[in-house]
Amino acid sequence: MSTIFTKIINGEIPGRFVWADEVCVAFATIEPHTDGHVLVVPRVEVDSYIDAPDDVVAHLSVVAKRIGAAQVRVFDAPRAGLVVAGYGVDHLHVHVLPIRSEEDLYFTSARHPEGPELDAAMERLRAGLVEDGWGEFVPARMDSAALG
Repeated sequence: MSTIFTKIINGEIPGRFVWADEVCVAFATIEPHTDGHVLVVPRVEVDSYIDAPDDVVAHLSVVAKRIGAAQVRVFDAPRAGLVVAGYGVDHLHVHVLPIRSEEDLYFTSARHPEGPELDAAMERLRAGLVEDGWGEFVPARMDSAALG
């Protein structure tokens, strides 16, 4: 049975994508802690961080770093934060978010913004990734139809 993340990747459930390559995608979480919070998710269904092949973990880390650099600049944050919690969805995912303090990393910080607010934040991040030279990995459209 497919995970909810696989269904998002396959376009069965809507998603707001900022990154797509052959190994992973990154899309908005519906419960962001800060503006620009995304999940970096491998295309292959892997239950947990320690179960993932080393090359997949390394790739997720590189993509998270690139996204984090754009987040820091675009959202004027002092740091990018990473969380690999492993709960909620049994499909490896790395939370990448611009942070101003460690409290931004707490799951109690989750917000529930309306669609237009999420769209605006993701468009800002997408533009930032293009400005940083990663345009080839930014889907032409934000929805999963752009993933082909």
